[in-house]
Amino acid sequence: MTATPTLTSRPYEDLAALLRGEMILPGDTGYDEARAVYNAMIDRYPAVVVRCRDAADVVACVRFAREHGLEIAVRGGGHNAGGLGVWDDALVIDLSPLRSVNVDPVNHTVRVDGGCTWGDVDHATVAFGMATPSGFLASTGVGGLTLGGGIGYLSRRFGLTVDNLLSADVVLADGSFVTASDTSHSDLFWALRGGGGNFGVVTSFTFRCHDIGENGVIIGGPIMYDLADVGQVMRWYRELLPSLPEELSGWLGLITIPPAPPFPEALWGRKACAIIWCYTGSHANADEVLEPVRSYGSPLLDGLQAMPFTVLQQTFDALYPAGLQWYWKADFFREISDPAIAVHREYGERLPTGHSTMHLYPIDGATRRVPADATAFPYRDGGWAGVIVGVDPDPANAEVITRWARDYWNDLHPTSAGVAYLNFMMDEGQDRVRASYLGNYDRLAGIKRRYDPDNVFHINQNIKPAPNS
Repeated sequence: MTATPTLTSRPYEDLAALLRGEMILPGDTGYDEARAVYNAMIDRYPAVVVRCRDAADVVACVRFAREHGLEIAVRGGGHNAGGLGVWDDALVIDLSPLRSVNVDPVNHTVRVDGGCTWGDVDHATVAFGMATPSGFLASTGVGGLTLGGGIGYLSRRFGLTVDNLLSADVVLADGSFVTASDTSHSDLFWALRGGGGNFGVVTSFTFRCHDIGENGVIIGGPIMYDLADVGQVMRWYRELLPSLPEELSGWLGLITIPPAPPFPEALWGRKACAIIWCYTGSHANADEVLEPVRSYGSPLLDGLQAMPFTVLQQTFDALYPAGLQWYWKADFFREISDPAIAVHREYGERLPTGHSTMHLYPIDGATRRVPADATAFPYRDGGWAGVIVGVDPDPANAEVITRWARDYWNDLHPTSAGVAYLNFMMDEGQDRVRASYLGNYDRLAGIKRRYDPDNVFHINQNIKPAPNS
Protein backbone atom coordinates (compact mmCIF):
# COMPACT_ATOMS: atom_id res chain seq x y z
CA MET A 1 0.00 0.00 0.00
CA THR A 2 0.96 3.64 -0.37
CA ALA A 3 -0.40 6.71 1.33
CA THR A 4 -2.47 9.26 -0.53
CA PRO A 5 -1.17 12.83 -0.20
CA THR A 6 -3.43 14.90 2.01
CA LEU A 7 -3.12 17.89 -0.31
CA THR A 8 -3.92 18.47 -3.96
CA SER A 9 -1.00 18.46 -6.37
CA ARG A 10 -0.87 22.24 -6.73
CA PRO A 11 0.49 23.06 -3.26
CA TYR A 12 3.26 20.49 -3.76
CA GLU A 13 4.09 22.12 -7.06
CA ASP A 14 4.38 25.41 -5.20
CA LEU A 15 6.76 23.78 -2.71
CA ALA A 16 8.85 22.23 -5.47
CA ALA A 17 9.31 25.67 -7.02
CA LEU A 18 11.02 26.84 -3.79
CA LEU A 19 13.49 23.98 -3.57
CA ARG A 20 16.95 23.18 -4.84
CA GLY A 21 16.54 19.62 -3.55
CA GLU A 22 14.40 16.74 -4.74
CA MET A 23 10.74 16.29 -3.74
CA ILE A 24 9.41 12.72 -3.70
CA LEU A 25 5.70 11.90 -3.49
CA PRO A 26 3.90 8.55 -3.12
CA GLY A 27 3.94 6.84 -6.48
CA ASP A 28 7.16 8.53 -7.58
CA THR A 29 10.16 6.44 -8.50
CA GLY A 30 12.30 6.08 -5.39
CA TYR A 31 9.49 6.68 -2.89
CA ASP A 32 9.99 3.36 -1.09
CA GLU A 33 13.74 3.94 -0.92
CA ALA A 34 13.19 7.48 0.40
CA ARG A 35 10.89 6.34 3.22
CA ALA A 36 13.09 3.42 4.33
CA VAL A 37 15.17 3.81 7.49
CA TYR A 38 17.90 1.78 9.21
CA ASN A 39 15.45 -0.27 11.31
CA ALA A 40 13.38 -2.36 8.90
CA MET A 41 10.70 -2.93 11.56
CA ILE A 42 9.64 0.65 10.76
CA ASP A 43 7.31 0.82 7.75
CA ARG A 44 5.77 4.27 7.43
CA TYR A 45 4.26 6.19 4.53
CA PRO A 46 4.98 9.93 4.55
CA ALA A 47 2.98 12.37 2.45
CA VAL A 48 6.14 13.80 0.91
CA VAL A 49 9.90 13.43 1.31
CA VAL A 50 12.11 16.41 0.54
CA ARG A 51 15.82 15.78 0.12
CA CYS A 52 17.09 19.19 1.15
CA ARG A 53 20.16 20.67 -0.51
CA ASP A 54 20.66 23.63 1.82
CA ALA A 55 19.22 25.48 4.80
CA ALA A 56 16.89 27.44 2.52
CA ASP A 57 15.19 24.17 1.52
CA VAL A 58 14.70 23.36 5.20
CA VAL A 59 13.17 26.78 5.84
CA ALA A 60 10.80 26.30 2.90
CA CYS A 61 9.74 22.89 4.19
CA VAL A 62 9.05 24.07 7.72
CA ARG A 63 7.00 27.03 6.51
CA PHE A 64 5.09 24.90 3.99
CA ALA A 65 4.28 22.19 6.52
CA ARG A 66 2.99 24.74 9.01
CA GLU A 67 0.92 26.55 6.41
CA HIS A 68 -0.75 23.33 5.27
CA GLY A 69 -1.06 21.53 8.60
CA LEU A 70 1.39 18.74 7.83
CA GLU A 71 3.34 16.87 10.47
CA ILE A 72 7.13 17.30 10.25
CA ALA A 73 9.62 14.45 10.61
CA VAL A 74 13.35 15.13 10.34
CA ARG A 75 15.71 12.53 8.93
CA GLY A 76 19.48 12.73 9.30
CA GLY A 77 21.35 9.43 9.18
CA GLY A 78 18.17 7.40 9.63
CA HIS A 79 19.60 5.30 12.49
CA ASN A 80 17.06 6.25 15.16
CA ALA A 81 15.88 3.17 17.06
CA GLY A 82 12.21 4.08 16.74
CA GLY A 83 12.50 5.21 13.12
CA LEU A 84 11.43 8.73 14.03
CA GLY A 85 12.95 10.16 10.85
CA VAL A 86 9.78 9.15 8.98
CA TRP A 87 6.09 9.35 9.89
CA ASP A 88 2.78 8.48 8.24
CA ASP A 89 1.32 11.41 6.25
CA ALA A 90 4.19 13.71 7.31
CA LEU A 91 6.51 15.98 5.40
CA VAL A 92 9.92 14.37 5.86
CA ILE A 93 12.79 16.83 5.89
CA ASP A 94 15.58 14.55 4.65
CA LEU A 95 18.97 16.12 5.30
CA SER A 96 21.00 13.35 3.69
CA PRO A 97 22.18 15.49 0.71
CA LEU A 98 23.76 17.94 3.20
CA ARG A 99 27.11 16.15 3.49
CA SER A 100 29.95 18.68 3.46
CA VAL A 101 32.66 18.61 6.16
CA ASN A 102 35.18 21.42 6.64
CA VAL A 103 38.17 20.88 8.92
CA ASP A 104 40.18 23.70 10.48
CA PRO A 105 43.38 21.89 11.53
CA VAL A 106 44.92 25.02 13.03
CA ASN A 107 42.07 25.71 15.43
CA HIS A 108 41.16 22.04 15.85
CA THR A 109 37.54 22.42 14.76
CA VAL A 110 35.29 20.84 12.18
CA ARG A 111 32.07 22.16 10.65
CA VAL A 112 29.68 19.35 9.68
CA ASP A 113 26.45 19.47 7.68
CA GLY A 114 23.33 17.99 9.26
CA GLY A 115 23.05 15.06 6.84
CA CYS A 116 26.55 13.71 7.46
CA THR A 117 27.37 10.37 8.99
CA TRP A 118 30.26 9.94 11.39
CA GLY A 119 32.10 8.16 8.60
CA ASP A 120 32.06 11.43 6.66
CA VAL A 121 33.46 13.32 9.66
CA ASP A 122 36.13 10.77 10.59
CA HIS A 123 37.33 10.58 6.99
CA ALA A 124 37.98 14.32 7.05
CA THR A 125 39.40 14.76 10.56
CA VAL A 126 41.55 11.63 10.93
CA ALA A 127 43.51 12.73 7.86
CA PHE A 128 44.80 15.48 10.17
CA GLY A 129 45.36 13.10 13.10
CA MET A 130 42.23 14.38 14.88
CA ALA A 131 38.76 13.25 15.84
CA THR A 132 35.77 14.51 17.75
CA PRO A 133 33.93 12.16 20.11
CA SER A 134 31.16 10.28 18.36
CA GLY A 135 29.69 6.79 18.62
CA PHE A 136 30.57 3.24 17.57
CA LEU A 137 29.38 2.96 13.95
CA ALA A 138 30.57 5.06 11.03
CA SER A 139 27.12 4.86 9.43
CA THR A 140 25.41 6.61 12.36
CA GLY A 141 24.07 10.06 11.57
CA VAL A 142 25.82 13.05 13.12
CA GLY A 143 22.60 14.90 13.93
CA GLY A 144 20.73 12.21 15.82
CA LEU A 145 23.71 11.04 17.83
CA THR A 146 24.79 14.57 18.74
CA LEU A 147 21.40 15.88 19.78
CA GLY A 148 20.90 12.90 22.07
CA GLY A 149 24.30 13.19 23.78
CA GLY A 150 26.88 11.15 21.94
CA ILE A 151 28.54 8.29 23.87
CA GLY A 152 31.50 6.72 22.09
CA TYR A 153 35.05 5.43 22.05
CA LEU A 154 36.54 8.82 22.94
CA SER A 155 34.15 9.76 25.75
CA ARG A 156 36.36 8.76 28.70
CA ARG A 157 39.13 11.02 27.43
CA PHE A 158 37.29 13.91 25.76
CA GLY A 159 33.68 13.78 26.94
CA LEU A 160 30.46 13.28 25.01
CA THR A 161 29.81 14.63 21.55
CA VAL A 162 27.69 17.39 23.11
CA ASP A 163 30.59 18.37 25.37
CA ASN A 164 32.56 19.15 22.21
CA LEU A 165 29.83 21.02 20.33
CA LEU A 166 30.78 24.66 19.78
CA SER A 167 27.80 25.92 17.79
CA ALA A 168 24.83 24.81 15.70
CA ASP A 169 22.87 26.40 12.86
CA VAL A 170 19.17 25.80 13.46
CA VAL A 171 15.92 26.32 11.56
CA LEU A 172 13.27 27.04 14.18
CA ALA A 173 9.57 26.17 14.24
CA ASP A 174 8.58 29.56 12.79
CA GLY A 175 10.95 29.07 9.84
CA SER A 176 13.57 31.50 11.11
CA PHE A 177 17.27 30.64 11.14
CA VAL A 178 19.64 31.14 14.07
CA THR A 179 23.10 30.10 15.21
CA ALA A 180 23.18 28.76 18.77
CA SER A 181 26.33 28.84 20.86
CA ASP A 182 27.53 29.86 24.31
CA THR A 183 27.23 33.50 23.26
CA SER A 184 24.17 33.43 20.97
CA HIS A 185 20.85 31.84 21.92
CA SER A 186 22.68 30.19 24.79
CA ASP A 187 19.49 28.70 26.23
CA LEU A 188 18.80 26.95 22.92
CA PHE A 189 22.42 25.81 22.76
CA TRP A 190 22.09 24.27 26.22
CA ALA A 191 18.93 22.45 25.16
CA LEU A 192 20.37 21.13 21.90
CA ARG A 193 23.12 19.34 23.83
CA GLY A 194 21.01 16.33 24.73
CA GLY A 195 17.46 17.55 24.12
CA GLY A 196 17.04 15.67 20.86
CA GLY A 197 15.19 17.08 17.87
CA ASN A 198 12.70 19.01 19.98
CA PHE A 199 13.91 22.53 19.27
CA GLY A 200 14.49 22.83 15.54
CA VAL A 201 16.23 21.37 12.51
CA VAL A 202 20.01 21.58 12.85
CA THR A 203 21.52 22.14 9.42
CA SER A 204 25.16 22.26 10.57
CA PHE A 205 27.31 21.64 13.63
CA THR A 206 30.72 22.93 14.63
CA PHE A 207 32.76 20.66 16.89
CA ARG A 208 36.04 20.81 18.78
CA CYS A 209 38.56 18.19 17.57
CA HIS A 210 41.36 16.43 19.48
CA ASP A 211 44.64 14.85 18.50
CA ILE A 212 44.44 11.08 18.86
CA GLY A 213 47.00 8.30 18.72
CA GLU A 214 49.92 8.72 16.37
CA ASN A 215 48.60 10.88 13.51
CA GLY A 216 45.17 9.30 13.88
CA VAL A 217 46.45 5.74 14.29
CA ILE A 218 45.14 4.19 17.51
CA ILE A 219 45.46 0.74 19.04
CA GLY A 220 42.14 -1.03 19.26
CA GLY A 221 40.06 -4.09 18.66
CA PRO A 222 38.31 -6.89 20.52
CA ILE A 223 39.44 -9.28 23.20
CA MET A 224 36.93 -12.12 23.42
CA TYR A 225 36.26 -14.62 26.20
CA ASP A 226 34.16 -17.74 26.36
CA LEU A 227 30.63 -16.99 27.53
CA ALA A 228 31.13 -19.47 30.39
CA ASP A 229 33.64 -16.94 31.83
CA VAL A 230 31.24 -13.98 31.68
CA GLY A 231 30.87 -13.72 35.47
CA GLN A 232 34.60 -13.49 36.14
CA VAL A 233 35.15 -11.18 33.16
CA MET A 234 32.41 -8.74 34.19
CA ARG A 235 33.63 -8.58 37.80
CA TRP A 236 37.19 -7.93 36.63
CA TYR A 237 36.05 -5.35 34.07
CA ARG A 238 33.85 -3.39 36.49
CA GLU A 239 36.81 -2.94 38.85
CA LEU A 240 39.46 -2.35 36.20
CA LEU A 241 37.79 0.15 33.88
CA PRO A 242 37.59 3.15 36.26
CA SER A 243 41.27 2.67 37.20
CA LEU A 244 42.56 2.82 33.63
CA PRO A 245 44.13 5.94 32.08
CA GLU A 246 41.49 7.89 30.19
CA GLU A 247 43.37 7.30 26.93
CA LEU A 248 42.07 3.74 27.13
CA SER A 249 38.38 2.87 26.97
CA GLY A 250 36.51 -0.32 26.36
CA TRP A 251 32.89 -1.34 26.05
CA LEU A 252 31.64 -4.81 26.91
CA GLY A 253 29.25 -6.89 24.86
CA LEU A 254 27.63 -10.30 24.76
CA ILE A 255 27.86 -11.49 21.17
CA THR A 256 27.82 -14.36 18.74
CA ILE A 257 31.17 -14.40 16.94
CA PRO A 258 30.45 -13.62 13.27
CA PRO A 259 30.98 -16.49 10.82
CA ALA A 260 33.40 -14.58 8.63
CA PRO A 261 37.01 -13.39 8.48
CA PRO A 262 38.95 -11.99 10.25
CA PHE A 263 37.59 -14.27 12.99
CA PRO A 264 39.11 -17.78 13.08
CA GLU A 265 36.75 -20.31 11.55
CA ALA A 266 36.93 -22.43 14.71
CA LEU A 267 35.16 -19.60 16.61
CA TRP A 268 32.39 -18.88 14.10
CA GLY A 269 28.96 -18.90 15.70
CA ARG A 270 30.31 -19.24 19.25
CA LYS A 271 28.70 -17.12 21.97
CA ALA A 272 31.22 -14.90 23.73
CA CYS A 273 31.82 -12.00 26.06
CA ALA A 274 33.80 -9.36 24.16
CA ILE A 275 35.47 -6.12 25.22
CA ILE A 276 36.24 -3.71 22.39
CA TRP A 277 39.21 -1.58 23.43
CA CYS A 278 40.38 1.76 22.05
CA TYR A 279 43.69 3.31 23.12
CA THR A 280 44.29 6.83 21.81
CA GLY A 281 47.48 7.73 23.70
CA SER A 282 51.16 7.62 22.79
CA HIS A 283 52.24 4.34 21.22
CA ALA A 284 55.42 4.50 23.27
CA ASN A 285 53.30 3.89 26.37
CA ALA A 286 50.97 1.35 24.83
CA ASP A 287 52.55 -1.84 26.15
CA GLU A 288 52.41 -0.58 29.72
CA VAL A 289 48.87 0.77 29.48
CA LEU A 290 47.49 -2.30 27.72
CA GLU A 291 49.25 -4.87 29.90
CA PRO A 292 46.33 -5.25 32.40
CA VAL A 293 43.83 -5.96 29.62
CA ARG A 294 46.08 -8.30 27.65
CA SER A 295 47.26 -10.37 30.60
CA TYR A 296 43.86 -11.21 32.06
CA GLY A 297 42.23 -14.63 31.79
CA SER A 298 42.24 -17.03 28.86
CA PRO A 299 40.82 -15.12 25.91
CA LEU A 300 39.53 -16.86 22.83
CA LEU A 301 40.92 -14.05 20.73
CA ASP A 302 43.15 -10.99 21.20
CA GLY A 303 42.46 -8.68 18.28
CA LEU A 304 44.24 -5.57 19.58
CA GLN A 305 46.34 -3.93 16.88
CA ALA A 306 47.36 -0.55 15.51
CA MET A 307 44.85 0.89 13.04
CA PRO A 308 43.52 4.24 11.85
CA PHE A 309 40.65 5.38 14.06
CA THR A 310 38.43 5.23 10.98
CA VAL A 311 38.93 1.45 10.80
CA LEU A 312 37.76 0.92 14.38
CA GLN A 313 34.73 3.12 13.77
CA GLN A 314 33.82 1.06 10.68
CA THR A 315 34.42 -2.36 12.24
CA PHE A 316 30.75 -3.25 12.76
CA ASP A 317 29.19 -1.43 9.80
CA ALA A 318 29.31 -4.44 7.48
CA LEU A 319 27.79 -6.67 10.17
CA TYR A 320 24.92 -4.23 10.74
CA PRO A 321 23.86 -2.83 7.36
CA ALA A 322 20.68 -0.84 6.94
CA GLY A 323 17.54 -2.93 6.57
CA LEU A 324 17.76 -5.37 9.48
CA GLN A 325 14.93 -5.90 11.97
CA TRP A 326 15.74 -4.16 15.30
CA TYR A 327 14.15 -4.01 18.73
CA TRP A 328 15.89 -1.89 21.40
CA LYS A 329 15.69 -1.66 25.20
CA ALA A 330 18.02 0.44 27.36
CA ASP A 331 18.98 1.63 30.84
CA PHE A 332 21.82 3.34 32.68
CA PHE A 333 23.64 1.34 35.37
CA ARG A 334 25.61 2.81 38.25
CA GLU A 335 27.35 -0.54 38.71
CA ILE A 336 27.58 -3.98 37.17
CA SER A 337 26.17 -5.80 40.17
CA ASP A 338 26.34 -9.51 40.88
CA PRO A 339 22.56 -9.88 40.40
CA ALA A 340 22.94 -8.11 37.02
CA ILE A 341 25.75 -10.45 36.02
CA ALA A 342 23.50 -13.45 36.66
CA VAL A 343 20.88 -11.95 34.31
CA HIS A 344 23.50 -11.19 31.65
CA ARG A 345 24.77 -14.76 31.72
CA GLU A 346 21.26 -16.21 31.42
CA TYR A 347 20.28 -14.09 28.44
CA GLY A 348 23.73 -14.27 26.84
CA GLU A 349 23.27 -18.02 26.65
CA ARG A 350 19.89 -17.38 25.02
CA LEU A 351 21.04 -14.92 22.32
CA PRO A 352 18.31 -15.63 19.78
CA THR A 353 20.11 -14.67 16.56
CA GLY A 354 23.64 -13.99 15.36
CA HIS A 355 23.10 -10.22 15.30
CA SER A 356 21.36 -9.89 18.67
CA THR A 357 23.55 -8.48 21.42
CA MET A 358 23.93 -6.53 24.66
CA HIS A 359 26.40 -3.67 25.13
CA LEU A 360 27.62 -1.71 28.17
CA TYR A 361 29.27 1.64 27.37
CA PRO A 362 31.26 3.43 30.10
CA ILE A 363 30.11 6.76 31.55
CA ASP A 364 33.42 7.73 33.08
CA GLY A 365 36.40 10.07 32.98
CA ALA A 366 35.80 13.36 31.18
CA THR A 367 32.09 12.58 30.70
CA ARG A 368 31.61 12.23 34.44
CA ARG A 369 33.39 15.49 35.30
CA VAL A 370 30.78 17.61 33.52
CA PRO A 371 28.02 18.81 35.90
CA ALA A 372 24.62 17.23 35.32
CA ASP A 373 23.05 20.63 34.59
CA ALA A 374 25.81 21.91 32.27
CA THR A 375 24.07 20.39 29.24
CA ALA A 376 20.63 18.92 28.65
CA PHE A 377 22.20 15.44 28.74
CA PRO A 378 21.83 14.73 32.46
CA TYR A 379 23.38 11.38 33.29
CA ARG A 380 26.86 12.11 34.66
CA ASP A 381 26.86 9.80 37.70
CA GLY A 382 29.30 7.27 36.27
CA GLY A 383 28.67 3.65 35.45
CA TRP A 384 27.49 2.38 32.10
CA ALA A 385 24.89 3.01 29.43
CA GLY A 386 23.39 -0.36 28.60
CA VAL A 387 21.49 -1.41 25.51
CA ILE A 388 19.86 -4.71 24.59
CA VAL A 389 19.06 -5.19 20.91
CA GLY A 390 17.27 -8.03 19.23
CA VAL A 391 18.41 -7.97 15.60
CA ASP A 392 17.90 -10.21 12.57
CA PRO A 393 17.53 -9.85 8.80
CA ASP A 394 14.37 -11.99 8.65
CA PRO A 395 11.02 -10.33 9.47
CA ALA A 396 9.77 -13.78 10.51
CA ASN A 397 12.05 -13.51 13.56
CA ALA A 398 10.74 -10.10 14.68
CA GLU A 399 8.62 -11.57 17.47
CA VAL A 400 11.46 -13.79 18.71
CA ILE A 401 14.01 -10.98 18.97
CA THR A 402 11.47 -8.59 20.50
CA ARG A 403 10.44 -11.06 23.19
CA TRP A 404 14.08 -11.86 24.07
CA ALA A 405 14.99 -8.17 24.41
CA ARG A 406 11.90 -7.36 26.48
CA ASP A 407 12.36 -10.32 28.81
CA TYR A 408 16.06 -9.54 29.23
CA TRP A 409 15.28 -5.89 30.05
CA ASN A 410 12.47 -6.77 32.44
CA ASP A 411 14.79 -9.02 34.46
CA LEU A 412 17.72 -6.57 34.33
CA HIS A 413 15.86 -3.31 34.95
CA PRO A 414 15.65 -3.69 38.76
CA THR A 415 19.48 -3.47 38.86
CA SER A 416 19.53 -0.23 36.83
CA ALA A 417 19.48 3.48 37.66
CA GLY A 418 15.92 3.55 36.34
CA VAL A 419 16.59 5.89 33.42
CA ALA A 420 17.94 5.41 29.90
CA TYR A 421 19.95 7.03 27.13
CA LEU A 422 17.39 8.65 24.84
CA ASN A 423 19.27 7.62 21.69
CA PHE A 424 18.65 3.97 22.58
CA MET A 425 14.94 4.26 23.32
CA MET A 426 12.00 3.33 21.15
CA ASP A 427 8.44 4.49 21.94
CA GLU A 428 8.28 4.05 25.72
CA GLY A 429 5.90 6.85 26.69
CA GLN A 430 6.11 10.36 28.05
CA ASP A 431 6.81 9.35 31.63
CA ARG A 432 9.92 7.46 30.56
CA VAL A 433 11.17 10.47 28.57
CA ARG A 434 10.62 12.84 31.50
CA ALA A 435 12.36 10.47 33.92
CA SER A 436 15.39 10.10 31.66
CA TYR A 437 16.07 13.85 31.73
CA LEU A 438 16.27 13.75 35.53
CA GLY A 439 16.39 17.30 36.94
CA ASN A 440 16.77 18.93 33.52
CA TYR A 441 13.27 18.25 32.19
CA ASP A 442 11.49 21.33 33.51
CA ARG A 443 14.18 23.65 32.14
CA LEU A 444 13.93 21.91 28.77
CA ALA A 445 10.17 22.31 28.77
CA GLY A 446 10.58 26.06 29.41
CA ILE A 447 13.00 26.42 26.49
CA LYS A 448 10.64 24.38 24.33
CA ARG A 449 7.87 26.87 25.13
CA ARG A 450 10.08 29.71 23.95
CA TYR A 451 11.31 28.15 20.70
CA ASP A 452 8.50 25.75 19.75
CA PRO A 453 5.36 26.69 21.74
CA ASP A 454 3.07 24.73 19.39
CA ASN A 455 5.19 21.56 19.64
CA VAL A 456 5.73 21.50 15.89
CA PHE A 457 8.75 19.24 16.39
CA HIS A 458 7.14 16.39 18.31
CA ILE A 459 8.01 13.32 16.26
CA ASN A 460 10.88 12.54 18.62
CA GLN A 461 11.38 11.62 22.25
CA ASN A 462 9.12 14.52 22.94
CA ILE A 463 9.53 17.31 25.46
CA LYS A 464 6.20 19.11 25.71
CA PRO A 465 6.23 22.91 26.01
CA ALA A 466 5.77 24.11 29.57
CA PRO A 467 2.37 25.72 30.11
CA ASN A 468 2.27 29.50 30.16
CA SER A 469 2.61 30.75 33.72
